[in-house]
Amino acid sequence: MKSGYVFDIQNCSMHDGPGLRTTVFFKGCPLRCLWCSNPESQIQPPQIMFYADKCIGCKECIKVCETKAAETGVGCTGCGKCAEVCLHDARRIVGRTMTSEEVFEEIKKDKLIYERSNGGVTLSGGEVLMQPEFAVEILKRCREENIHTVLDTTAYCRPKIFESVAEYIDLAYVDMKAIDNEIHRKYTGVDNTWILQNFRYLDDNKIPFAVRMPIIPGYNDSEELIDRTISFLKELRTEFMVCLLPFHAYGKSKYERIGWKWPMGELPNMERHELEPMYEKFKKAGLHVMIQ
Repeated sequence: MKSGYVFDIQNCSMHDGPGLRTTVFFKGCPLRCLWCSNPESQIQPPQIMFYADKCIGCKECIKVCETKAAETGVGCTGCGKCAEVCLHDARRIVGRTMTSEEVFEEIKKDKLIYERSNGGVTLSGGEVLMQPEFAVEILKRCREENIHTVLDTTAYCRPKIFESVAEYIDLAYVDMKAIDNEIHRKYTGVDNTWILQNFRYLDDNKIPFAVRMPIIPGYNDSEELIDRTISFLKELRTEFMVCLLPFHAYGKSKYERIGWKWPMGELPNMERHELEPMYEKFKKAGLHVMIQ
């Protein structure tokens, strides 16, 4: 039985696939997208999130912190002792190790909800494909119980790994952050070659998928990039939905809570109507598209 890193399990999610779903958030991601809305998902070890507005200054956390990190903000090991003694929930441990069976026991609790809503389970992250064997064990248990599964992924991994996981899913949500390799590398830290190969694998093997495109003004929204993206997607034969995701800065407070600097400065949230011209361009090209 495999164990893996998880940072959250959310029940009755309405935005991570069909129906009502349990979303399992894997901890750890090989990408470093500047606009990441879940920075606590990037590294696998547990982390402490500090909610300054809840702190009453009792200093109990300082008394138990062996590395002085609760006082200096430097050198935290994620041991969680400060969170244990914090009576006002100002310090919370994010991330834990679970076995695949422990995860499935959580999933199974809502099986009746899945059946009544045509829902199921979504594996998200972080990046699920950093822990493929752990993911496959969970997906296999879901398949045994006829629970619908979605893989929400960047698709950044070796194709053989992608194929080993995709075999057990019912639907994939795959990010398209930038079609241009250099731009992709500049803003996410990684090459997009494997990602495009894995898109083609889904298409070639008729595995249902949707394309999720975070649109970041001034970063990946140029006319040239969008035209090249449309050209690539039109080469695929499977029918799929393109989901345009307007930029938001909802992750900014999370960066502050884990002691990291928000990379996006004062870039404002996008309004849905700002994506309407792009929506029309995808629609005119014959692609199914929506603004989420």
